[in-house]
Amino acid sequence: MIDDLGEDVPLTEAPSRVVSLVPSLTEAVQVSAPGRLAGITDYCTHPAGLELPRVGGSKYPKVDEVLELHPDLVLANSEENRPEDVERLRGNGILVWVMAAPGTVPDALGSLRRLLTQAFELAEPEWLVAAEEIWRETVPPRATAVVPVWRKPWVVLGRETFGGDVLHRLGVTGAYAGHAERYPRPKLDELRARFERGEADLLVLPDEPYEFTAEDGPEAFPGVRYLLVSGRYLTWHGPSLVDAHRELSTALDSLLGS
Repeated sequence: MIDDLGEDVPLTEAPSRVVSLVPSLTEAVQVSAPGRLAGITDYCTHPAGLELPRVGGSKYPKVDEVLELHPDLVLANSEENRPEDVERLRGNGILVWVMAAPGTVPDALGSLRRLLTQAFELAEPEWLVAAEEIWRETVPPRATAVVPVWRKPWVVLGRETFGGDVLHRLGVTGAYAGHAERYPRPKLDELRARFERGEADLLVLPDEPYEFTAEDGPEAFPGVRYLLVSGRYLTWHGPSLVDAHRELSTALDSLLGS
């Protein structure tokens, strides 16, 4: 077995004790292969009601606690997890499968299919097939959005991001989609100027990783049309993609018109 980054993952059989350091992968594994997870992060919120050992956050997992769980496989992501933590786990003889940070919905689903059907030796999950069908088409452009994912400092979606492709397929072009960086850090004045110059006409505010709310985010852009969305629907790649298409489409249709 070889992970998305080309590293060997010499599994001799399907893993039965898995520690997931990525919330979206936690959901994908639990839905597709229930009973295989032995540990998860503090931010693994779906499926609801998971009663498993928590090993800290994605960025700063408690590696010693991961080791104490004696997993036969750890799941990580090249964007969410630090290389030094992955290397420490491998240095202690733990197999780690690193998923590359997907730039598109098809990239994510293709990576998940390989993980679940090859590493876990599962049949194609029904949710994965459904998600591929649902997200196959792209809606014609109907808005251009600035999409912050953090403030203090402001960080927005730039080029080749999964969340940007989700919105693109629903007819929302990213105002920073052509930027050299995946997550630019423009100043607030620059962001406001995008709207003033007519280069953007929509502000999309997810509730994670930064928890934007009606009182925290829109006030920085007076008079700008905005949409609050679930960060899980915008940035998680897994079973949530099935509901994400319906929920995001409904919200955009209500704001922009169908």
